[in-house]
Amino acid sequence: MIRVAILTVSDRGSAGKREDLSGKVIEEMIKEFDGEKVYYNIVPDEFGRIKEELFNISERGLADLILTTGGTGFARRDVTPEATMTVVEKEVPGITEMMRWETAKITPNAYLSRARAGIRKSTLIINLPGKPKAVKECLKAIIPVILHGIEILRGDVTEH
Repeated sequence: MIRVAILTVSDRGSAGKREDLSGKVIEEMIKEFDGEKVYYNIVPDEFGRIKEELFNISERGLADLILTTGGTGFARRDVTPEATMTVVEKEVPGITEMMRWETAKITPNAYLSRARAGIRKSTLIINLPGKPKAVKECLKAIIPVILHGIEILRGDVTEH
């Protein structure tokens, strides 16, 4: 079982003005790899709130994987990647490169994503887009590498 924290970043969602469809997509898709939602929250597009959530989840070892959704675009309030990078200790650029490469086959706009990925302690943190369709496409592209990465972080896989 992989313990998964889902953090939705949305001003309207956190105010109760929009249903969190992207978080629901993540919750459904993690079942494909024996993922279990152990934490869920919706926060506004505020740097400090995003940073605090990511730090607390990873620092306390609550999850093996944190999947954020939202705040990766060009809008002025889109600050999820910046908040993420203040928390991670090691960046994992290949994950987001893979997401952009695979989803750009569907839409070239995928290259506008500023999503980041990295590790804090033994938690893998990955930024996903905010739109449900894009979340599904991105997760589908990276699930195999996520699983292997978490095995390594847990010490289940060692070099020979």
